[in-house]
Formats: sequence, structure tokens, C-alpha cells
Amino acid sequence: MLAAIRKARGYVIRDWLMSYLFLLPALGFFLLFVAYPMLKGFYISFFDYTLRNFTFVGFDNYISLLHNETFLKSMKNTVLLVVITVPIVILFSIFVAMNIYKTKELIRSFFRGVFYLPAVSSVVSITVVWGWIYHPNYGILNYITGLFGAEPTPWLGDPKTALLAIIAVLITTSVGQPIILYVASLGNIPTSYIEAAQIDRATPWQIFLKIIWPMLMPTNLYIIVITTINTFQCFALIQLLTSGGPVYSTSTVMYGVYEQAFMLGNFGVASAMGVLLAIVIGIISTIQFKYLGSDVEY
Repeated sequence: MLAAIRKARGYVIRDWLMSYLFLLPALGFFLLFVAYPMLKGFYISFFDYTLRNFTFVGFDNYISLLHNETFLKSMKNTVLLVVITVPIVILFSIFVAMNIYKTKELIRSFFRGVFYLPAVSSVVSITVVWGWIYHPNYGILNYITGLFGAEPTPWLGDPKTALLAIIAVLITTSVGQPIILYVASLGNIPTSYIEAAQIDRATPWQIFLKIIWPMLMPTNLYIIVITTINTFQCFALIQLLTSGGPVYSTSTVMYGVYEQAFMLGNFGVASAMGVLLAIVIGIISTIQFKYLGSDVEY
């Protein structure tokens, strides 16, 4: 009996060790390239850290940021990006997915590939294309609006239109994955539920609200959280299209981190900006899990 117990315990220990050995590469990568930089950045945020100085200043970096008009404007722009982009991405993705799902398999695969292509394409190449589209002199957008008698508009050079232009690019690069996920999720909804509702003369809108939307909640939760985090971290589009201009009208917190660290050499201030952004993302993600996760079965 004791020998059998020892043998079983040996199997458990072996399986435990093998499991952690398989996890070790990913765990090492996470600790080295994610956890350590996060802790190091949090540590640096309490110092006046430049190329010539490393002095402990406590919470001075955080206090200065809360009174910095440029940072506050960048935070406002970042929040606007999230508030406008995320709902549009969700609604557009559901609309497209529901229409794609009704088509034949070949057509469905074609449209999934079309919408997913920007998600797997280089951000730089997509940004270059949009830079041509928005060009004030020979951009196709001004050409199209000129056909209707409109004057050429400096889309990326006018504070009134620059942020909206960035939002348009951000939406086109964000809908690919949600559409794929929604199409897959729609396939998991039993058709018997929808057929029963149709027999009871439920309208398409009622079917969507009472059957489709609740059964899409796990997918909704994932897409909303991930899209929100990605939008808060928007950097490449800003850096390549506007560099935060004009007059900081498109500057985001992530671009501010880059500017402070690698252009001005203020690594302490940049780290403090990153910590504040992480806190904001954490709070919003917690709220999303609290109010959207209550309808999700784990």
C-alpha cells in the first residue's frame, strides 16, 4: 500500500515538474521582458533620472505631471481616442460579422481575409498609405472632396481635423480581429433559439437584444477590454503621421512617454507617465470586468 502511494506521489511530482519545465520558456520571457521592465520603470519614476543625473525626488514627477498642461492634454486626447474608437469598433464589427455570417462559406472566407488583412499588415506600411490619402496636395481624400467643390483640407495639419483623422486610421486597423471573433461566436449560437423566437414572431431587433447579444457577452468582454488597452497604447500612428502635432492636438500619453524618454532624456518623468497610464488602464479594465463580466459564465 505504501509503495503504491509513493509511486503515485512520484508520478504527481514528475507531472508537476514537467508542466513547469514546459512553462519555463514563456515564464522566463515574461519575467525578463515584461515583469522586470515594469518594476524597473516604477522604481525609476521616483527619481530625477537623466543622462547626467540620478536623484531621488519621491512623488515630484507625479505631482509635476498633474500640473503639466501638455500631459493633461495628452491624457485628454488618449481618453477621446478610447471613448470614440472602442464603441465604433464594437458596433461596426458586430454589424459586419452578422452580415458576413449569413453568406456562403467561400464569400465569408473572402471577407474575413479582407477585413483581417490590416491586422496582420505592418503598421508602418498602413500608416504610409494613410499619409498619402491625407496628403493636402495630392491625397485621394482631397481629390474626392474636391469633386464636390470642397477646398483642400490639411487633414493632419489642422488641430480641428487631425485627431479625427487619427481615429479613422485607428478604427480601420482595429476591426480585423473583432470581426473574425464575432463570426466565430455567431456560429456557436444554437439556431434553434433563433428559430423559436421567429416562430413567436420576435422582430430581428428583439432577437439580437434577447438572444444574440447575451450569447456574445464572453466575446464582447474580451474585445472591449483588449481594444480599450490597445487604444490607450496607441503610439505608432501618432509618431509616424503627426508626431503629436499640430500644437499637441494628437499627442497621446504613449507618445509623451517616447518624447520625454528618447527625445528629452527625462526617463524619470517618462516612467511616471507610464505608471499613471497603467493605473488608468487597470481601473478601466477592472470596471469593464465588473459590469460586463457579471453576464459571462466562466
